[in-house]
Amino acid sequence: MKSISKWTAVTVALVAGALFAQNPGIQRTILQRKDISMPGREAVIARVEIAPGAFAGRHTHPGEEISYILEGEGEILVDGQPALKVKPGDSFIIPNGAKHNAHNTGTLPLRMVGIYLVDKSQPLATPAPQ
Repeated sequence: MKSISKWTAVTVALVAGALFAQNPGIQRTILQRKDISMPGREAVIARVEIAPGAFAGRHTHPGEEISYILEGEGEILVDGQPALKVKPGDSFIIPNGAKHNAHNTGTLPLRMVGIYLVDKSQPLATPAPQ
């Protein structure tokens, strides 16, 4: 039974990776991954860039996302919350499992640093239905 669960998790991770790879509007570059003091969790630090006018794509994370805006401007769209307008120097926190999206509303790339404190047995991001 455990091998079925393991293969299911691998399949979900591959499908999620393929879906995000098909979105040319966002580029995530993993800078570092490291276990943290909470068992089964890791910190992932990523550079994130969203093209002008593009959306990241509606998705979830298996833990918290903490991000800091470096350049550009946009909106962070979290289900059940008003749109959060962001610009350089702003930060935001996305709760564990919250369905969200990011939209670059400017004419320059929206660049940010994302720190994810997540369940390391799950994919970093999973597409969420529209």
